[in-house]
Amino acid sequence: MEAPGALLVMGVSGAGKRSSVGTMLASELGWKFYDADDYHPEENRMKMSKGIPLNGQDRIPRLCKLHDILLRDVTSGQHVVLACSALKKMYRDILIRGKDNTPWKYAESSKEEEPAEMKLLVVYLSGSPEVIAERLSKRKGHFMSPDLLQSQFDILEPPSAPENFIQVSVQKNLPEIITDIMKTMK
Repeated sequence: MEAPGALLVMGVSGAGKRSSVGTMLASELGWKFYDADDYHPEENRMKMSKGIPLNGQDRIPRLCKLHDILLRDVTSGQHVVLACSALKKMYRDILIRGKDNTPWKYAESSKEEEPAEMKLLVVYLSGSPEVIAERLSKRKGHFMSPDLLQSQFDILEPPSAPENFIQVSVQKNLPEIITDIMKTMK
């Protein structure tokens, strides 16, 4: 496997994308870390705190912004770990190709050449609704209402071929999860 330029750590809220797996991976690899939650507009945060699920129109502008950030960093040689729910394949496609589903292009490239596809590895943190609900019940101070968990499972489209992904159970301990991901990258 060719080394990815970016890792997308994805899964439902409470899977540990940011709080454990994403930050530890970025630290272990020496890569830049982004938490997609930091890019939610205030309107989205308000909706979720009231228990109202986001729709595609709520999500797409943020995903496009994250695409632009990934594109900027990866094309400049910076490796990135992004923690983002990215529950639908369409959302992962936007992160990789942008809203218009066009392949990645190097911003500085003035030559007429084929656009470069970004090498992205999707790390899908999977767990049962019961396990994730238990984890969410222990989380304090997050804007996402635990009442929205089922809505996330309802729209979840787990990665599948031809996506470049690995699936890791959140029931493993953190060192095991990190080891599994690192083995896959080597």
